[in-house]
Amino acid sequence: MTAVPERDRTTRAARPARPARGHLARTGAAAAAVLALVVAAAGTASAQEGPGFATPDEATVVPGVMTYTAGEAQCTANFVFTDGADVFLGQAAHCAGTGATTEIDGCETGSLPLGTPVEIEGAEHPGTLAYSSWLTMQETGETDPDACRYNDFALVRIDPADIGRTNPTMPFYGGPTGVDPDGTRAGDPVFGYGNSSLRQGITALRPKTGVSLGTTGGGWTHQVGTVLPGIPGDSGSGYLSGDGTALGVLSTLNLAPVAGANGVSDLRSALDHANGPGGFGGALRLVTGELPFTPNPVPVDLG
Repeated sequence: MTAVPERDRTTRAARPARPARGHLARTGAAAAAVLALVVAAAGTASAQEGPGFATPDEATVVPGVMTYTAGEAQCTANFVFTDGADVFLGQAAHCAGTGATTEIDGCETGSLPLGTPVEIEGAEHPGTLAYSSWLTMQETGETDPDACRYNDFALVRIDPADIGRTNPTMPFYGGPTGVDPDGTRAGDPVFGYGNSSLRQGITALRPKTGVSLGTTGGGWTHQVGTVLPGIPGDSGSGYLSGDGTALGVLSTLNLAPVAGANGVSDLRSALDHANGPGGFGGALRLVTGELPFTPNPVPVDLG
């Protein structure tokens, strides 16, 4: 039997204790067969185009930090983007969802509005929900069932005062080197970086290395199997292809038909949508990392 997909949900009271600076969280209700996690976008900009980024060693706002939408919904950021004027962190659109956990159709499920505050781990000021694929598809009357189900991408505008704390480099792996242009085939290597609070802050558990299980949904989604698998709270985290290009955003945790597999929304497709119906007019681009991509193995020393 195929399980019913679910989106992560949490309440303010359920949040873990915060560190000194703006940690955000959205713990998942792992009760159903598929738990939604998250997506991201496409386009490429040089890291040098970023206005006054911190160095990779000094930055506190990077791919993989946690975000809390409206102070409650915990997700993990994927990549850094710019439209030439503002700087954004990517997260999953469902992180701002207001429907039940079984409501996963982005063309029908409710969402918090643009302008909703989003706390960003490592930032001194809250960000702002600036784009949601769900809201755009509802406004434009999207009818493609694959887009409605798998286009799960949102952008959080970083406060200008925090851009100097930001860097686009993916922790542990380096990159991204650009946007993956053609998706994955079964057996291709993939690399992810999650940051769920369920890991109790153990850094060694954040990197994920694995393989693609194939592309479905008309190219909108990739099934991946990784060690360790994505868990609730990893929603929206970024995945890289074998060459270090940005593949997509973690959107679902699947307990069937392959237990422990995850659904990753295709970033190139999500960015194309944002630059078309989403209103960015081709200006939205991924900011590449400042350190070279290295396909490091997942660490085993958890001490």
